Amino acid sequence: MASSHTFLDWPFFGDSHRELASRLREWAAARLTGPAAEDRESVDRACRQLVRDLGRAGWARYCVPTVAADGAKHGAPAGFDVRALALIRETLARHDALADFAFAMQGLGSGAISLAGSPELRAHYLPRVAGGEAIAAFALSEPDAGSDVAALRCRATRTADGYELKGEKTWISNGGIADFYCVFARTSGPDVRPDGTVSAEGITAFVVDAATPGLSVSRRIDTLSPHPLAALAFDDCRVPLAQRVGAEGEGFKIAMRTLDVFRTSVAGAAVGFAQRALDEALAHSAQRRLFGKALADFQLTQAALADMATGIDAARLLTYRAAWLRDHGAQATREVAMAKLTATETAQQVIDRAVQLLGGRGVTRGEVIERLYRDIRALRIYEGATEVQKLIIGRDLIRSAAQRRN
Repeated sequence: MASSHTFLDWPFFGDSHRELASRLREWAAARLTGPAAEDRESVDRACRQLVRDLGRAGWARYCVPTVAADGAKHGAPAGFDVRALALIRETLARHDALADFAFAMQGLGSGAISLAGSPELRAHYLPRVAGGEAIAAFALSEPDAGSDVAALRCRATRTADGYELKGEKTWISNGGIADFYCVFARTSGPDVRPDGTVSAEGITAFVVDAATPGLSVSRRIDTLSPHPLAALAFDDCRVPLAQRVGAEGEGFKIAMRTLDVFRTSVAGAAVGFAQRALDEALAHSAQRRLFGKALADFQLTQAALADMATGIDAARLLTYRAAWLRDHGAQATREVAMAKLTATETAQQVIDRAVQLLGGRGVTRGEVIERLYRDIRALRIYEGATEVQKLIIGRDLIRSAAQRRN
């Protein structure tokens, strides 16, 4: 007899999460019809509409501090419900990668304001983010500063009434369509340590409205999986003191805290992509006839499907363990890294296996699996590449072992 329980029966979730998942599944099935056209103008237009739709439906409110679910009362950072974030991204990614992207960037792009913004900044920006009325963006990466954030060179020079930003950013999601950017720039340094590495001290965070003079989109960037992406240029861009997020020099810590909250949701999205790939592979193998019988009747197919399902369950367990720990106020950097690493790598393997099972359909433009094959690749890079997650896990293991010895 087939199992009738689902992962929502796991003890990681409360009734509020189960209700959320049920309502979201119904909404996504009715409203998300699949990817938009892939030309830049259509993708930009679709992303703007998705942000509005997510806001009107109430989903984008989970991108900002909330006490809507039981996680917040246990000490989740700034009131975020990390399990809800992961659940929403898993469901959206299963239906439409662009919808998942639109949701994720509302949270990541405004995360610094949620975690460290002044009451005035929070009151001005967060309600509009939650309502889908303003599109947010996270401007951290530079041509020579990606995984090595400390190497960033964008400079913020103090003026009589604020700061003047000069430099460039690249790989900025929502670049060109955002209403505001959370920008990280150097207010001092960089300081070089004796071992030749650069200190992350001296980085400060700012909120820069898209219409601010001196800020421009220097180049639009096209990737395998189309979504709004651009390079930004700051040329004597003046930002009022009130637009600074947190104290001067706290930008690196704010950026890392932001990524630490939302990185678990990346794992949720990867699980959603993988689950859709498994669903498509199951449907195809049941109806595809080969040598007089269904593809699903072959033991090699069954073995492949078993590996796919087992990998997805393992990734999902790690994802919601990490989310549960974050919601209960635990220091879970290692567990979050394990979830992100395992979920994204597993999803890549599952989708690749699905491409193999579908054969020619798996590499045909317009097919769900072909699109997933492109969608998943970036998740192994952004918000901390696989290799960075391994470093985080390894260093934390060594640190913990040293503490036990002492």
